Amino acid sequence: MIGAHFRGKAGALAICLTLTVTACATPEAAPPPAAPTTPSTPLPSGAPVPPTPQNPPAPQAAPPTTTTPCPPTGFDCDLQNRIAAVKTYVSHRPGTVGIVLRDRHTGAVWHNEHAEDPTWTASTIKLAMAVDLLRRNREGTITLTPTDHTKITAMLHNSDDDAATTLWTKYGGPDHTLWNKAFPAYGMTSLTPQRGYSQTYPYWGFQKCTTADLDRLMTHVLDKTPAEDKAYIVNNMRTVAANQQWGVWGAGKAATPGNKDGWSEEDGGWVMNTVGFAGPAERYTLAIMNNLTNQGAYDEGRATDTEIARLLFEGRF
Repeated sequence: MIGAHFRGKAGALAICLTLTVTACATPEAAPPPAAPTTPSTPLPSGAPVPPTPQNPPAPQAAPPTTTTPCPPTGFDCDLQNRIAAVKTYVSHRPGTVGIVLRDRHTGAVWHNEHAEDPTWTASTIKLAMAVDLLRRNREGTITLTPTDHTKITAMLHNSDDDAATTLWTKYGGPDHTLWNKAFPAYGMTSLTPQRGYSQTYPYWGFQKCTTADLDRLMTHVLDKTPAEDKAYIVNNMRTVAANQQWGVWGAGKAATPGNKDGWSEEDGGWVMNTVGFAGPAERYTLAIMNNLTNQGAYDEGRATDTEIARLLFEGRF
């Protein structure tokens, strides 16, 4: 995946109100002081007039305060500062981290230098599977059973691998390619199946994509899926089991986040991924793919993903 103003205080002038001739009289009162005289020598043209009781110095206005506006990126200054904090944080974390942040209201997008790195999807691909199954069922090319719906929920709720394998086998077509043919329509244009240790190819568990793919997938869910399907997916992402309450979940309760996490230990080390949304009306989407490259493991990756979300969103809502 951050003068003080001084106010003069005028003295009060006490005035003696004469109610009778003798009310405020004092014996042998001294005569009032003579008014100051003007200089006998004329002042040069343009010379400043010296201050006198009749010509007091003009009050000095406080110097104007200046602020440096934030660059017009589409993100407000607070979020720009938070993005800067994320950059600093990630620079000290193990492995490589791809991040894409999107503001769905302004259209602003920030992605870092690893957003296009091909990375193992792990279980984040289950979100794309749910989208595809609901679409095909709505179009009538398949008919999902109650058991199928239960398995879709299990994929989203606690990332159930067995449920994903059953659905992949059942609805992948005779050569298991229907899935990968459909996924680009949901924004996963860089998704590529990989040869792995499964008997089935392609297989959901051996795929690579980029963080930008996950960003486009999440945007598709929120902007292009039918309202009923969107509500089903969003609700499941907001109510995930404890094993998925990290990553985008780190945005905090006030952000009402939802996410789909994916984690796996590959030959090249652990990958810890998360994609989801945060804020009112799912305003912000966040995708993170953390390839630990044998520099860390599950705990380090989970901490990195969660802290990125916290830095971006905690206290904004």
